[in-house]
Amino acid sequence: MERLLREARAAALFTPAEILPWLTPVAERLGLKLFGTVEQMRGVQPRAEAPVPSGPEDIAYLQFSSGSTRHPAGVAVRQRAVMANTSGIMKHGLKMQMGDRTTSWLPFYHDMGLVGFLLTPIAGQLSIDLMPTADFARRPMMWLSILSEYKSTLSFSPSFGYELCVRRRANVPEGLDLSSWRAAGLGGDMIRPHVLAAFVESFAPHGFRAEALVPSYGMAEATLAISFAELERGIRTDEIDLTRLETEGRAEKATEGTERRRQFVACGAVLPEHELDIRDTEGRSLPDRQVGSILVRGPSIMLGYDGQPERTAEVLSPDGWLDTGDLGYRLDGEVVITGRAKDVILVKGRNIWPQDLEWSVEQAVQGLRTGDVAAFSVDEEGEETVVVLVPPGGLVQTSSGKLSRAWTRRKFLEGAYGPVESAKSEVA
Repeated sequence: MERLLREARAAALFTPAEILPWLTPVAERLGLKLFGTVEQMRGVQPRAEAPVPSGPEDIAYLQFSSGSTRHPAGVAVRQRAVMANTSGIMKHGLKMQMGDRTTSWLPFYHDMGLVGFLLTPIAGQLSIDLMPTADFARRPMMWLSILSEYKSTLSFSPSFGYELCVRRRANVPEGLDLSSWRAAGLGGDMIRPHVLAAFVESFAPHGFRAEALVPSYGMAEATLAISFAELERGIRTDEIDLTRLETEGRAEKATEGTERRRQFVACGAVLPEHELDIRDTEGRSLPDRQVGSILVRGPSIMLGYDGQPERTAEVLSPDGWLDTGDLGYRLDGEVVITGRAKDVILVKGRNIWPQDLEWSVEQAVQGLRTGDVAAFSVDEEGEETVVVLVPPGGLVQTSSGKLSRAWTRRKFLEGAYGPVESAKSEVA
């Protein structure tokens, strides 16, 4: 927390009363102008200072990225980027209309919660029913109960949120009615088709429609949204030849004789006034079904990482193209995400996607769920298999609740899960 406050050059900090004592030493060290609960600030008289003018190119806020590969950085989001992204979500992505109502359990410290289900509904003058994130983690069925009671039409979650509901389906409240839910969005992590199929099967008797599912793609560096699948289409999967993907980097459609297969989800077309390109390591644009780096450009893209020009230059070109760090391919005008570039494991010339290994283990071992397994490479001479069992909650998660392989790998190498040498074995 102290590091984030320093990087944000914060002058004031408002916090819930229950964590006030914990943050008091931090506030004293930083010499903050204001510190306390919102209620305590009500009686504070403002200084007689002229307001600072603000324009479209000025910074609206710093959104600290989830830090899936390194320490979170303050994404500088401009005023015009906020308006461009919220407008794109309202007019194009979700086609918001009078009578829509939103429900969310997503935290405001993450871009999907802040932009998607606070700023956008406010800009669209829609009602928002909010559920504390901690309550959702303990009682995910409350999310669906709120949707049912208030006839909400719009709500988003990463795949693991839908999975939690499936796991608690034995506790479905009486009279649950999800028929008003017209856009059940997905974002924030890799979309898992089998999880969504289970959700549809579990809640179709309660009015949920498969066509309501809306895959999307986005990140804090683009304010939030980059692309949306077409409304009322549901999940569109692309089943490809996994061997060709690993050896050739090509997402060739699986045929009847294909032995190794993998399904990916199409995440729709890029927002209007934005561009998306798939490029190889030399920066050349790639054709459909060829996997490469995903780059985006448009009015929603960040100004940069605040106070970090070198890190900004690593991902943002002078002509405005943002290297997302994701890999994917085009499919009939839509983008398909295959994974993070830094997570790919190279084995004998094959690119192995870690989520394939993780999902295989999760499905093979009863009781494991999303985020309970992390696969990553360890650079050593020779070949060996590394198998480590960690206590519950031992794997690192980002602020959006998804697994951070990079930080988990770092903890492993630092010996956080026990001596590294003793953890290595020839276990298949």
